[in-house]
Amino acid sequence: MKKINLNVNVEYLTRVEGHGNIVVNVKEGILEKCELQIVESPRFFEGMLRGRSIFEAQHITSRICGICSCGHTLASIQAAEDALDFTPSPQTIKLRKLLLHYEMLDSHILHIYLLVAPDLLGVKSFVPLIDTHGAVVRRALRMKKTCNDVCDILVGRHVHPISAIVGGFTKLPKEKELDEMLKYLKELRTDMDATIELAKTLVFPSFERDTEYVALVSDDSEYPLLSGDIGSTDGVRMNKKDYKKITNEFIVPHSSAKHTRLSRGSYAVGALARINLNFNKLHPKAKELATLLGFNNKVTNPYLNTAAQLVECVHCLEDSIKIIEELKTTGIDYSEEIVVGLNENKKIPVKAGSGVGAVEVPRGILFHHYEIDDKGIIKNANCIIPTGQNINNIECDMKKLVPEAIDKNKEEKDITLLLEMLVRAYDPCISCSAHFLDVKFVK
Repeated sequence: MKKINLNVNVEYLTRVEGHGNIVVNVKEGILEKCELQIVESPRFFEGMLRGRSIFEAQHITSRICGICSCGHTLASIQAAEDALDFTPSPQTIKLRKLLLHYEMLDSHILHIYLLVAPDLLGVKSFVPLIDTHGAVVRRALRMKKTCNDVCDILVGRHVHPISAIVGGFTKLPKEKELDEMLKYLKELRTDMDATIELAKTLVFPSFERDTEYVALVSDDSEYPLLSGDIGSTDGVRMNKKDYKKITNEFIVPHSSAKHTRLSRGSYAVGALARINLNFNKLHPKAKELATLLGFNNKVTNPYLNTAAQLVECVHCLEDSIKIIEELKTTGIDYSEEIVVGLNENKKIPVKAGSGVGAVEVPRGILFHHYEIDDKGIIKNANCIIPTGQNINNIECDMKKLVPEAIDKNKEEKDITLLLEMLVRAYDPCISCSAHFLDVKFVK
């Protein structure tokens, strides 16, 4: 690295679900400090769960995130059913996969269009695109609305779903609702194809850092999102109950969020990790796109996580259509519908136990772990969020990116944009933002 002095101080990351700082100090060409400081206070959701019934946990934990509320619901339900030794029906599993696909589509489309596209199209936010790329804006909003509509039909609403509970669903889709969802999804194909064509014109920053990628893996032919073991590109494979051996959380002085590591100093989760581990299990149409984008080999450019999300959009759309067509062929067994009332959980015997949920949500693998007593009351709870697992890896990326950018004679504004785009590429749990980092360089 060139012998220059550089001080980067970001007082806070704007428009994120939490607060954080970036500090980079370079002295005489030596990188002395490069930290992604997370300074947000704890939210105490695990404390809120203690003393509550296992049957209401999913309604509480869905409030952890307004973007991944369905994912938290499904991870919570999975952990509860694991603790109770309850096995959901094949129909229930199929409907849960459909719900997870809907959320993946909704979140990925949000990230691709509202957070990443402005950078790649050379503007500061999504707003200027209204004038310059009006058709793109209308397409993005139309796709978002479709995702919200099909989720509303399936579980009552996307944010904090209502009908998905421990044991199954309180409301199962009627034939006309299956037809309505199928119509919406097939119409979405046109906009998805246009999104792919747009993506082919975009140029992502060139940057490589090999790391360990972690995601769900399985022995069957299905792209694992709702169930499976925990695997890594370094050859690790463990049961979900051993998730603590995977995450190995540790504390660093500059962050109120814990860091994680497995075989190396850090690891990454998310769409890029999932495709690096499960490329061959993608839907044929998604695999075709992934091959075109170069995902048939291990990809180590974190900026391409956004491209990986687009591949998953195609997979989730096509698999959703397949699931609904299968449900229409077999028909819905409405006897499985759980009637809400005083005895709604009578079918599931309550006993003391411990259960783990491991679900792939848009930003990566999500863990919920509950311990309950013989009355079904939660004694202890643990939730490990994808963004928390990625923080350490983002910081490691920054430590490699900064020296390379300096050696390439990048200007301050260019390095600033690269840092913004690097953090955004991981799709951390943030609100739709116009300006993610406020970076000031002092030489």
